[in-house]
Amino acid sequence: MNRSLNCQPAGAYHLYKADAIDILSKVGGFDIAGLTGVFLGGAVYGIPVIIDGFISSTAALAAASICPMAVDYMLASHVSSEPAGHLILEYLSLQPPITAHMCLGEGTGAVASIPLLDMAVDIYHRMSTFEEIQIEDYQPL
Repeated sequence: MNRSLNCQPAGAYHLYKADAIDILSKVGGFDIAGLTGVFLGGAVYGIPVIIDGFISSTAALAAASICPMAVDYMLASHVSSEPAGHLILEYLSLQPPITAHMCLGEGTGAVASIPLLDMAVDIYHRMSTFEEIQIEDYQPL
C-alpha cells in the first residue's frame, strides 16, 4: 500500500494577511473568531483586554489586522511556549511581563499578570517623588 500526503502551499488557499476575516472564515475556529471580537470590542469601548497565550494571541493578531488601533487596548500577560507565541507578540510590538514557558491554555498567565498590573497602577498613582519626600538631588562624587 502506497500512502502519501498531498500538501499544498499556504498560498494555494489564498490566505492574505490583509483580509483577516477571510482567514478566520477558512482556518479559524469559533473560539478565535469570538476572541477577535473581544479584542475589537475592547478597542471600541476603550477597555484593555489581556492576551493570555497562543490562541488569544492569534485572535489579537486577527483583530489588529482588522483594526490596527485595537493593539492600543491589548496587554500581553506572558510569552507562550508555543513556537509562534513570541513571534505574534513581536509583530504586535507587545512586551509581556512574564516569561514562564506556559502553554496549557488554562488562563494562568492572565491571572498572574493582574497583581502586576494592579501594582503598576498603584505605583503610578501613589509613589512619591524625591521632591515630595524631600530627598536632595544626587551629587556626583
